[in-house]
Amino acid sequence: MTGTERVADPGFGAFAKRHREFFDALDETGWTAVAGYAGVEEKILSGRLDQAAGTGAVTRLARWAAGATVAHPVRHDWCEEVFIISGSLSIGTPDAKQNAVVLPAGTYACRPADVVHGPFFSEAGCLLIEFMYYPPPL
Repeated sequence: MTGTERVADPGFGAFAKRHREFFDALDETGWTAVAGYAGVEEKILSGRLDQAAGTGAVTRLARWAAGATVAHPVRHDWCEEVFIISGSLSIGTPDAKQNAVVLPAGTYACRPADVVHGPFFSEAGCLLIEFMYYPPPL
């Protein structure tokens, strides 16, 4: 940890994020495979989700290789915001790509918990930034 990083900065409230100043988020370090999703990698930029407690917030990059597919719809108990930075993501499956909805760079989604979404695939690959969080109580 450098002098500009702190764990669970109180300025973030209940979200366990650490203070990080500018850094190269696109460098090749820190990428890990997303379990259950062949060809999809993530890089956590800040925060964490505690699924058991239903708390937390994460900002991450998701990098989809050309041909990566999530062949089934997904659903999760956290809220999610997704912005496609580059490339494109398609809603549907490669087997039925003539019926797929292609989402180009610049496309944004904001969904509450428990919304079924997908399946997805990316023919040429894409880069997403995702914000995942459990909402604080009202």
